[in-house]
Amino acid sequence: MSKTAKLTFGKETYRKWYELMLLTRRFEEKCAQMYSQQKIRGFLHLYNGQEAITAGTMSAIGPNDPLITAYRDHGHALAVGIEPKFLMAELYGKITGSNKGKGGSMHMFSKAHRFYGGHGIVGGQIPLGAGIALAEQYKGTGNVCLTYMGDGAVRQGALHETFNMAMLWKLPVVFIVENNEYAMGTSLQRTTNQVDIHKMGASYAMPSFQVDGMTCESVHEAISSAVERARKGEGPTFLEIKTYRYRGHSMSDPAKYRSKEELEDYKKKDPIETTKATMLKNKFADAKYFDEQEARIEKIINEAVEFAENSEFPDASELFTDVYIGEYPFIMD
Repeated sequence: MSKTAKLTFGKETYRKWYELMLLTRRFEEKCAQMYSQQKIRGFLHLYNGQEAITAGTMSAIGPNDPLITAYRDHGHALAVGIEPKFLMAELYGKITGSNKGKGGSMHMFSKAHRFYGGHGIVGGQIPLGAGIALAEQYKGTGNVCLTYMGDGAVRQGALHETFNMAMLWKLPVVFIVENNEYAMGTSLQRTTNQVDIHKMGASYAMPSFQVDGMTCESVHEAISSAVERARKGEGPTFLEIKTYRYRGHSMSDPAKYRSKEELEDYKKKDPIETTKATMLKNKFADAKYFDEQEARIEKIINEAVEFAENSEFPDASELFTDVYIGEYPFIMD
């Protein structure tokens, strides 16, 4: 941890980081367990290892700043405050889920929490994030849209079109690449000759930086600076946050394209463990606190599973609700 981090962040911030990261990790571990029991079906993309990004983000932004992300979205949904029981019910496909069981793992959403997905189309959320930022700018709210994507999404043409407009109109948006080094099963080195993704922003004169995504301190500082710049009307920032996913791309991926040694090297930098070590060193918490958090979060997760198990599946009539239906202005004979 840097000297700056020691001086800047206090006990309560570290506790919030730790508790959010632990909740996310345990939630994802339970999801994997329920998936293996076929309680959760379809695609399931877990966030294990990347928790410092959402934790560091939430301490750096305002309560009304909107978020939008890709399909590895459970961590973001938990970070904005959606209750685990509603997320678990959504994964089960139950009517009590955050989206009435219609969205599933890849399409979490909550208007109340200003969380706009959860998007299954690779890169599809990038222009949407700029659109949300445009709305905030038009309404003069002072809010900044945090737009997340994976390293594979930066290959999409929509990113370049969005970057151009975002800079042209000085939109209040922060573009965040969660670079976990693999786009599905393909390493970054095999998809581009420019492995420093943040340098892509230079062609748009967009302030762009590489960030250590394994520490909450680094993420917070980078996000805070980018958000402050956007609130001043100075436009977007592009952050490449370097992180690592411990599991495969999805539950169906055995991740045989990487070595055990590579995985273990990253686990030595596990954000939960390093945060815990910092808290112990600075006497922000003791062993009793960590035991209490484990017990508290285990109870929350178990209750979430029980809630999902006891909830009903949607009625067939739900197929026709929450669906946009347009009408032709004229009738063709």
